[in-house]
Amino acid sequence: MDENAIRQWLIECFGPIQGEMAWNQLSNLPDEIREQLLSQDPSKLPNPAEVQSLMQAFSAGGLNTMGDMQRTVEEGPINVKLAKSLALQQANGSGSESSVSAENGELARRAISEANLWLDTACEFNPSPGETQMLTRAGWVEGTIDAWAQFASPVAQSMNDALASVIADRLGGAVQGEIAGMFAGPVPIPIPEGMKDPEQLMKLLGNTSFAMQLGRAAGDLSHEVRGSFDQGIALLKNPSGALIVQNIVEYAKSLDIDVNEVMAFLALQELAHARLFAAVPWLMPRFEALIGKYARGIDIDLDAMEEQLRDAGTMDPESMADAVNLTKVGIPDTPEQQQAMTSLETLLALVEGWVDAVVWRAGMAHIPHIEQLREMLRRERAIGGPAERTFESLLGMQLRPKRMREAAALWESIGAQEGPAARDAKWSHPDLLPQLPNDAATEGAPSQDGQPAESGSRQAEGEMGSNAPISDAGTIDWDAELSKLLDEEQGDDGKQDDGKQEER
Repeated sequence: MDENAIRQWLIECFGPIQGEMAWNQLSNLPDEIREQLLSQDPSKLPNPAEVQSLMQAFSAGGLNTMGDMQRTVEEGPINVKLAKSLALQQANGSGSESSVSAENGELARRAISEANLWLDTACEFNPSPGETQMLTRAGWVEGTIDAWAQFASPVAQSMNDALASVIADRLGGAVQGEIAGMFAGPVPIPIPEGMKDPEQLMKLLGNTSFAMQLGRAAGDLSHEVRGSFDQGIALLKNPSGALIVQNIVEYAKSLDIDVNEVMAFLALQELAHARLFAAVPWLMPRFEALIGKYARGIDIDLDAMEEQLRDAGTMDPESMADAVNLTKVGIPDTPEQQQAMTSLETLLALVEGWVDAVVWRAGMAHIPHIEQLREMLRRERAIGGPAERTFESLLGMQLRPKRMREAAALWESIGAQEGPAARDAKWSHPDLLPQLPNDAATEGAPSQDGQPAESGSRQAEGEMGSNAPISDAGTIDWDAELSKLLDEEQGDDGKQDDGKQEER
């Protein structure tokens, strides 16, 4: 790289004074590190505006004073302030509304009011306490980032410990010169005595790298979520949940369905979840226990992490991304983790199946396109989007109800045979929950279509072809088939959403 080119790039990033300071610091780095930096392709350097945005995020994340680094490591394995700052930058990006307009707010309030009336006729659970919120994308980030960080903390702790172990025990002094200048930038950060140990600095680097990935994933997801229960669990402190109004309006436009219908349907979804979680006090603690059990069991392949560290262009949070990506350094699940994941998927399916059945019962007389909306949501839940797959690389798990169709059919059958009161009473204790059909066969490719064979399986077989997988119950696993078809289409188009689709 031409030295003048990188010097000019630094000035564009940080201004004439601080850019010159950064150039002087670069000039004073050890020769081997300086040569490594200058050997990079200038066209691959980040846009100066992106660098400025990142610097602002780091400042907001508390990494700009003398004692900040020490406190960051002591406070936990994830710099939540940095994660939130990065997520808010993306949530407030181009096209995002800073507030809910009066027109859309009135639309949402009317949908929420009607949804509560309709649900009174379809389930036994009372409305959840409080009022359902109407949030912007940034409001969703503010309300949920702490919950995401809590779920990810055990994984982040394992990552940070593994990073420190690899640096201390395997790489030794190979990167010490670079670590010493790791946080030298346009504004030098004095390193406290307690942080000069490479192992401690690597914990800080892991803490920061994980926070950056978490923040960006949450920022991406803020453009997709339409309700606070979209991941099937309670993420907001408000038990009545929330609607992300801008995303709902844009979703309705993409479907070419009247926004009133879409808002009504998604309000039913949100409020049905809220009623269930408010009425079943053991439900969220059970989710937390299962997620925690899985996350705490994650083990890191130190050989793979060492390889990722050696391949990293530099020892900075951006280049370290692969070293804290579970899809590249995580060891396959243990039997205990597989058991926790199976239980988690089953519970998610039962929750989403119950909501699906209740929403259909409550809205069938009021929402003309409810079947289309219902089917679209089922497929989204089963397959997940790019942002959800990014979270998988952080949490190491899929928060998706793989057997939602079977669960919905089961709840509908129970409601038809025993009545809504008996159906909802099964949530009074975990041991009373119904068992999904073919539960023993869930390990391989489970059936995900709970519809009776005569109403759906033959048609699906014709659409998917004779090679589509058939479950023991004789039904087509058509969510899995749809996922496979979408993956093939993405491969043909060569579009990978900035690489996120490749993470799984």
